[in-house]
Formats: sequence, structure tokens, C-alpha cells
Amino acid sequence: MVNTRFKAMSRAISLLALGSALATPAMATEGRPQSDESPDGNVIIVTAQKQEEAIQDVPIAISAFSSEMLDAYKIESGSELLRAVPNVTFSKSNFSMYNFSIRGIGTKAISASSDPAVAVSFNNTPLIRNRLFEAELFDMQRVEVLRGPQGTLYGRNATAGVVNLIPALPDDEFGLDTKLEVGNFKTMRASGMINVPLTDTLAIRAAGALTSRDGFDYNTFTDRRVNGRELWSGRLSMQWEPSDRLRVNAIWQHFEEDDDRSRTGKQLCTRDPGPATVNGVRIPDGTQPGLFTPFEENLRGRFSQGCQSASLYDDAAYGTPNGSGLAFVVAGQVVITMGSEPGVFGQQYAFLPTDPFLDATQSRDLREIATEYDPVFRAQNDVFQGNLEFDVTDSLTFVSQTAYARDRYYSSQDYNRFVSGPLFNDTTGLVDVNQLPIPQDHAAPGGVFCDPQLGCSNRLLSVDLSRSRNRQWSQEFRLQSDFDGPFNFNLGVNYLDFKTQDDYFVFNNAFTYIAYNQYNRLYDSPTTYDPCPIGTTGSDCVYVDPNPIDSLDEQGHNYFLSRNLVRTKSWAVFGEAYWDVTDNLKVTAGLRWTKDKKITTPVQSQLLLGGGGGTIGTSGGYVSSGYPTDPDVVQKWSEPTGRIVVDWKPELDFTDQTLIYASASRGYKGGGTNPPRPNLHPRIVQFQPLPSTFKPEFVNAFEIGTKNSFDGGRVTLNATAFYYDYKDYQISQIVDRISLNENFDATSWGLELETAWRPSRAFQVDANLGYLQTRLKKGAKSIDVMNRTQGNPDWVLLRPWIQLPSNCIAPAQVVEDILSNPITQFGLGLPALQALCGGSKELGTFDPSLDGVALYQFYGFEYNPITDAPNGGRGFFADLEGNELPNAPRLTFNIGAQYTFFINDGDWELTLRGDYYRQSKSFARVYNSEYDRLKGWSNANLAITLDKPSDDLTFQFYVKNLFDKTPITDFFTNSDDTGLSTNVFTLDPRIFGFSVAKKF
Repeated sequence: MVNTRFKAMSRAISLLALGSALATPAMATEGRPQSDESPDGNVIIVTAQKQEEAIQDVPIAISAFSSEMLDAYKIESGSELLRAVPNVTFSKSNFSMYNFSIRGIGTKAISASSDPAVAVSFNNTPLIRNRLFEAELFDMQRVEVLRGPQGTLYGRNATAGVVNLIPALPDDEFGLDTKLEVGNFKTMRASGMINVPLTDTLAIRAAGALTSRDGFDYNTFTDRRVNGRELWSGRLSMQWEPSDRLRVNAIWQHFEEDDDRSRTGKQLCTRDPGPATVNGVRIPDGTQPGLFTPFEENLRGRFSQGCQSASLYDDAAYGTPNGSGLAFVVAGQVVITMGSEPGVFGQQYAFLPTDPFLDATQSRDLREIATEYDPVFRAQNDVFQGNLEFDVTDSLTFVSQTAYARDRYYSSQDYNRFVSGPLFNDTTGLVDVNQLPIPQDHAAPGGVFCDPQLGCSNRLLSVDLSRSRNRQWSQEFRLQSDFDGPFNFNLGVNYLDFKTQDDYFVFNNAFTYIAYNQYNRLYDSPTTYDPCPIGTTGSDCVYVDPNPIDSLDEQGHNYFLSRNLVRTKSWAVFGEAYWDVTDNLKVTAGLRWTKDKKITTPVQSQLLLGGGGGTIGTSGGYVSSGYPTDPDVVQKWSEPTGRIVVDWKPELDFTDQTLIYASASRGYKGGGTNPPRPNLHPRIVQFQPLPSTFKPEFVNAFEIGTKNSFDGGRVTLNATAFYYDYKDYQISQIVDRISLNENFDATSWGLELETAWRPSRAFQVDANLGYLQTRLKKGAKSIDVMNRTQGNPDWVLLRPWIQLPSNCIAPAQVVEDILSNPITQFGLGLPALQALCGGSKELGTFDPSLDGVALYQFYGFEYNPITDAPNGGRGFFADLEGNELPNAPRLTFNIGAQYTFFINDGDWELTLRGDYYRQSKSFARVYNSEYDRLKGWSNANLAITLDKPSDDLTFQFYVKNLFDKTPITDFFTNSDDTGLSTNVFTLDPRIFGFSVAKKF
């Protein structure tokens, strides 16, 4: 840890030293405006319309923060902007994604082919993938948050709004800033900037920041703090003004992190015991005597979905899933035999007969986990940008903006955020039918199994890995006028080329154990194992990757891999016209035509699948190793968007300045593809097809607003009202082990107020309020994986077999017939129940002799889930009409106040500031059930700052999350076949720190 911190600090110091070494006398040319504020401190300059304007003159709902304001609010990353912007929420989400939501619209679609609804831009260049959550803000000129669809200038995928991060650029004066900070959790921070004018026309700027701290969470199993930070960022920029007409700048920004950051928080579950009876018929649970007790199965777990749909705020939510019905656990308990003790009749099964989660417990502390595997987190991000402005004439400017971005991401952590009980039966001394000792290489001597990826353990151990590699090119050309007359324009064209590979792995030592001992053991010679090398064509051979997790050959079928290969090409022509109808009335009209093309290469998952060689085994696959690709899916859209705005500046007696505006705009975001499901042979397993693609989303937005300044600029009051009509909003949930994206129509309307009052130089108050109402429209429906039967008593839930990734529902009467038949006690109840889910001939079992048709006829019924059950057995649709959108709290509120004491005739300034933020309750999913409810939460921050302006010296002590609250900000639900547990995200704990900053 110390070595990592030293390396990070060395890099940042080296970056600053580079700029210092190039220091020369200051240049004497006139530079571009670099300050957000005018000399009176009241006017903020923004570029929301890609030209410099005072924020109160821009007819857009926009919040902007200079570097000084960011420091005052203690906004250190993009995730904290919610505390200062009305109707904004933020939370991490599944895999490597996050959801920045504006007015109830965010990125709830987490497919690799989906675009963010809030366009995150770096110096006006949109970045499809970025480190808004991970990176910390440093040396910023300002941050702008535009609310509402930006249909013209920002265009594609900006259906909810834009976050524009604008770095400080070089100017014509030498400057050097440094800041050092220490805090709790052993926090150490350092940041700095050096600005060096090299000639009269050329200047460079270097800035850097690093953070090192211990983890916010505690792992009781490893006795270590986790979820820590080791990150650093650096930026080099150059600005060249060879003439009054030409301005050129270039920026390179680098971000790097290598630590034990947790991608998700604690995992919650209200345990589902499963029903005791179906239509009054007892479900065998292995505890009650039967006619043939040794063969009687524990079937009750097969009717449990693992975790119930219940509130996450009850004590029961800190339980663990019912593991007795998990397919891979059942396979090891009733199917896979390892041998017998010498001279003893009867085979020993692979796994212990108890639920591995039965005695597992969880702490009620949301910052405390228990896992055998500590998180690993690595990320690198580079942005290169070149900008050119050339004044063709005194009133016409040509602008070129070129950017290249590259992002690398790697995150691995325990899939289950709690420790199971022992799983493996001890295979020491077991013999085969010939009384020969069974080999122990792939068995569990002493009850311990050694997995090639996860190491040795006697417990159920599961780890996931989320990895992303992508790059982006973009180019924009604009021609912008500044005529003296009433008409001006902004015309442009841009192009974007984005390419990504997103991989998601789930490793599980039970999967590997099954691969070795079910598919790769030679039963005609049970003392040996088939090594099953890459390329083997055996029907039931399942290749096991022998490599550790950091050097996979990525051919293994002993782990789950969802690979997503997507390329997006987009170009657009756009233009805005500005017409000053009168001195105080202006009309803005914009139009954009966007052409999108997405190319997705489907790669089907292969968990425990083998096959090839012209034969079909019981696993249900076609290949024994590797991940073959299907033909590319090519999607194209050509869509117009735009906006029209009328703004009026009346002269009123009671205001210094008033702007009233009304706008109508249309936003668009492209569709995409759903990841492919398992590549299964229909003779083994059949299941209902899912949509392979999802639609683009559109919004028609209407807004009225007013911006006002009073009392010589001491008071500002802005108000906005809006109405959205949304079509095909994209939302994801985990279905069949993939992120299934669905489309919903919705409406959203609301109000926003922003105000600031500065009655004196010493005192200042600022506040904002957001009110939001969202509703799903008529016809909205979806299958809730937490409630597939929708309370219908004539249907019951059943768990899948290994090849099937999701639960299903089956008629209660058919299940009753199976349970009440005496043959169930001979061990045929389990495959018969599995036939109700699979719709297959061989039932997806390990035994191809169990013909589904024969079993159906034996039990006296014929039933095909694909045709006879709702939605192919997936479940009943939930009616969602009138439900609220996820992550759309009705109220968001923030108030901040500060007072400055001037000491020793103003030689020193002592400023006390406090901020309070409140967010009302909301829902995490569209189903709006009690399970989905997120309680409202609040956050309070304090800061004490001591300045000596004459020496540019600042001392600051601050506290964030003053009352150390741990609200659940969002969650996502895991897949059916692992028990439907819930990964929650929480606010950071109470953090305090002390910093010293000096400018030269």
C-alpha cells in the first residue's frame, strides 16, 4: 500500500515539476476570459450554447460552479453535484456503470450498447465512457449542468441533460498553486497547478491531484478495511495565440486508480423458505419419513426463489438466500457421486446435504461485509483534445474540436457479500466400484477443493469480474457568427466513432467442481479424468480454464462470461439561428439531423456447456471450449431533433434584470442490442425467446422559466416549470443472466427554484428546490423477477436447472399431480419438476435416458411450458400504468449559508459555511413494490475556512456527512439462478479533513 501511494505521488509531483522546469517570463498578450465571475463577483460566464454568455442571459435551466464554488460546496467529484442542482440524483449501478439522473431521466439501461441519457462532456466534447464517479475534480474553470434535452448543439443521447466539465486553460501570467490535505480513514490528498507563459503567444499549464485513503468498509472475514482509494490524475494543456485571429489549445488528461474500491456495497436478502404445500399436498423437504426415505428428495427449496420481495429496511433483509434450491448446489447433492467408503454400499455425493447458506449470518452494519475475497479495482482513462478557433472575419469564427479518449477498467470482488458454510464432502479414502482409490486432484480431500481461479476453500466461493476496454474518436467543426445586426447563427457538423469490449465474468468453485466431476470424469474408468483440452469435440467435455484469474485464457466453460462487442458510428449536421426580434425579445431555433450506426457482435455465454463432434450430450451445448461469435447485428437510425426558444427581457420596476423564456425541444437517444443468452441446443433445453434489440428513446419537452436579479445583484431568483412526454425510455433488469433492456412510455413534470442572497460582503445564503412527478403510461408492463406469479394462486414458482438461467412458473395442479404420485419418492420428482421449466425432451438433466415425453405420460399429463404457460413460463406481466420512474424522488432540496468574519482589518478572513441536502423517498425499479422503495435521506456538511488574501494562503477544516448517515441510494437485483439477492449502494460515511493551500 505504501509503495503504491509513493508511486502515485511521484507521478503527480513529476508532472508539476515538468511545468515548473519550463518557466519563463510572463507573456504580455491579451488572454481569453478565464474567470467565471465578473469583478463584482455576481456574474457567472458559461458556454452552454457554445459561446460565452452570462448565466442569467441563457434561456436554459442551467447550474454552473466555478472552482471556488466547488470548493465551498465541497463538491469533489461528479457524484456530489446532486447536492447543488435541483431534481438531480446520482448512484452507482450494476457492472461498471453509474446513473446520473436529471428530472427523473437517467441511465437505467446498463447494456454495453446503451448510451448515457445525461451527456457527460469534457470541455464540450461528449464522452460515452468516462470516470465521472471515480475521478476527482481538480483545477477546473467551471462545471455546468444543463437540465433538459439539448436537442441541437449537444444532440444525440442528451435526452436528460448535459454535464460539462471545463478545465482551466493556460493564461498569460505565471502561477503556482499547491494544496495538501489529511483526514480520517488515513486520507492524504495533494493537488497543484503551475501555469507558465513561455513566450508572448504561448503558455502551458500542468495540474495534478492524488488521493490515498483506507477503506470505508470492513471485511470481518479477512479482518481488513476495504473500499479504499489509491488514485491520481494529471493534466497538461497548451494555449497558443499567434495572432488576434487564431487561438489554439491542446489538452491531455490522465486518470489512474489501483486499489480495493468496492464496485457494490452490501448484499441484502429476505430469505424465502418456499411453500410447505402446493394445493394442500406436502412438498418433500427431506425431514419427514417416507416410503423410501433414503431416496426422498428435499424438493421444497426448488419452490423458493432464494430471496423474497420484501422491504430492504426490515431486520429480515439482513439474511442470506435459500441455497437448497440453487441448481448447482442440488446437482452436487443429488446427482454427482464421488465414490464410496471401502466395503460400504452406497455412493457419497459431491456436496454436503445442507443448505450452504443456512447458518450464514450478516451484520446489520451496511459498511460491514464478510467475504473470502477482497475487492480489486483498476482503471485508466486518457483524454486528448485539440481545439482551434480562427476568426475568418471580425464577425465570423471557425471552430474545430478534435478529441480522442481511451478507457480501461477492471473490477473484481466477491459475488456473494457474505460467507457460506462448508460445501464439499470429504473425498479422502473414497474408492470406485472396483475398490480403487479415486484421484484427489479435482476432488475435495479434507472437504477442501482447489479452484484454478479462486484458490482452495471448503466453502462456496463466487467472484465476479467486470472489465471494459474502449476508445473514442470525435471531430466537430462549427461556423459561428457575431454580427451587429439582429440575426446570428451557429452551424456545425460532427462525427463520433466509439468502440468497446465489455466483459463480465462470474467464477464459482461449485461450477468448476461440477465440470471436473460430472462432465470430465471418465465413468468407464473412474480413476482418471479427461483433461478436455481446448478444441476437444467430446459431447459432454467441458473445458476448465487452468489459469489464475489475472491471466485467463478466456476459453473456459467452468465460468460464466458475458462478452459485449459494440461499435458506434454517429455523425450529425446541426445549426441554431438567433433572431433579435426587438431589443428585448429573442427567438432561438435549432435543428439537428443525426445518423447513428451500431454494430454489435453477439457472443453467447457457455456456462457448463460442452458439445461438438456430431453428438449431443446432456450439457446442451455445441462447443466444449471457447466463445464463438454470431453474425454482426447492424442497427441504423436517422433522427431529427431540435429546439425553439423565445426569451424576453422586460424592464420591470422591481427587478434589476429579468429573463422570461419558453422552449420546446425534442431529444433522442439510440437503441441497441440485448446481450445474447446461453447457446443451448433445443433438444436439451428450450426457453422462451427474448427481444434481441431495444428501441431508441425520444422525449418531447416543454419548459417555461424566469431568471431574475434584484437589489443590485445581491439577490437572484430563478424558476422553471417543465413537462416531458417520453417514448420508449430504456430500463434494464437482469433476466437469463443478461441485462435485458425494455422500453417504457412515461410522462414527467416538475418545478425548480434556485436562489441566492448576498445582503453584505460577509453573509450569503443559497438554496434550490426541485419538485418532480413521473408516471408510466397506459400499456406499460413487464415481468417482475421478484414476483413472477403476480399472486395468482393457480401458478407456482419453480427454480431452474443449471442450463436454464431463470426461474419459471408452472400450473399448481400439474405440480400437485407430480408431488402426490408415489414415484416421486424414488427420486423422479426432481427431473419431472425440471421438465416444467425446460420444455425440453431430455429435461436439461444429466441423464439423457430421462425422456420428457415418457415422464409426462407416466404422470398422466401433457404440458409444454413454451406454449401452455404465460410468456413461455417466464411469468405474468405486472401492470405498471401510473407507477413512478426509478430514481425520481418527488422532492430534492438544498440550502447553504456562510458568514465571513474579517479579522485585523481584513488581513485574515474566517468563513463558516454549512450545507444541508434532502431527497425524498423514491423507487429503485419500475414495479414500485415495497421491495423497490428507497427511503428519503439527508446530508449535512460543514466547513471552516481561514484565508489570508494578501499571501494567498488558506487553511480549511471540513466535515462531510456530519451525522454519519448510511442511506441506501440505489440497488440492483442479482440473477434468478443465484437467488435474487440485492446489491445496495450507500452514501459515503462521515469524512473530515484539514487542508492547507498556497498560491504563488
